[in-house]
Amino acid sequence: MKFRRIDNLPPYVFAEINQRKSEARRAGIDVIDLGFGNPDIPSPPAVVAKLVEAATQDKNHRYSASRGIPNLRKAVADRYQRSYGVHLDPDTEVINTIGAKEGLSHLMWALVQPGDVALVPEPSYPIHIYAPVLAGAEVRKVHLSTDADFFEGLTAAFRTSWPKPRVILTSFPHNPTTVTVDIDFFNRLVDFAHRNDVMLVHDFAYADISFDGYKPPSLLAADGAKEVAVELYTLSKSHSMAGWRVGFVVGNAEMVGALQQLKSYLDYGTFQPIQIASIIALNDHDEYIDEVVDEYRIRRDALVNGLQRAGWDIASPHATMFVWARIPERFQHMGSLGFALDLLDKAAVAVSPGIGFGPSGDAHVRFALVENEHRITQAVRNIRKYLAEA
Repeated sequence: MKFRRIDNLPPYVFAEINQRKSEARRAGIDVIDLGFGNPDIPSPPAVVAKLVEAATQDKNHRYSASRGIPNLRKAVADRYQRSYGVHLDPDTEVINTIGAKEGLSHLMWALVQPGDVALVPEPSYPIHIYAPVLAGAEVRKVHLSTDADFFEGLTAAFRTSWPKPRVILTSFPHNPTTVTVDIDFFNRLVDFAHRNDVMLVHDFAYADISFDGYKPPSLLAADGAKEVAVELYTLSKSHSMAGWRVGFVVGNAEMVGALQQLKSYLDYGTFQPIQIASIIALNDHDEYIDEVVDEYRIRRDALVNGLQRAGWDIASPHATMFVWARIPERFQHMGSLGFALDLLDKAAVAVSPGIGFGPSGDAHVRFALVENEHRITQAVRNIRKYLAEA
């Protein structure tokens, strides 16, 4: 039986890791899961309390607005003004989405169709590649790494593509590579978009998770950005509200309006008590972000410093909740999937194989900082023993 679109999706590489992990746990093995980037830090207690309160009110059980209730859109606009000095009109330049993945996927339905081209970094979070694919567009991948000039590669790919790309998709701080950029990068990107009549989409999922004095810039802070660009923002990481599915698309009014028109046919918005509680998160809990960041910094240092002492040369990321680690040379022949499976079998530590993010990621694995410091220290001990005995 043939299925449209589904048959264009590759086998899910992470499924083999998940299956092996489940088998190990059924056998009584204590697997430390640093694979799936699923935040374990609790959501803010006051936000949870507001959700409970709002959920007891019958009026909130009805359909909501697919674009998000007005006060939620205003809260996002206020946060952008407060954090990035970016003015947003809540009525025309902000829309609530059911998480960033839903927002990006449906945005691509509005922006591209068969015959169009989108430029996407690679390696990449899978939905960045497959959201344009599911909309029928062709994806041209641009290599991204810590030692490559991504802007140069991007502009070269644009010049050699035919038809000319309609959309450029970026995401910084980047998952999985943890690459970061400064505002100069976005100024150059926006200038390029103006000169070449191309739309920009920036996934700002890790806007608030940064360390060592680095503060990720918003694409919309670049001069003229709102004329050509939108940005996706989410509470999943900043407020540890991943399961709540609260995201936003903000920026260019025409692109936001197109998404709003499409979503009016597809959904009635996020459950209204979640929206009401999210207003509290955005307006009253900036300090909670600092607590979340401090916890991820402690975990990062425990993992990176521990593995470095064990002889695994790993760079310490300045942002995200991940560590992108080049596989030690003597294990490179295994490939990232083989290495990840061996690490799971012999060290009881689950990681994500780099090949799952694209072919150029196959020399790496990704650690997610989703276990507490004690568990991460235990993972380091297991890996140190694995490296010594291999």
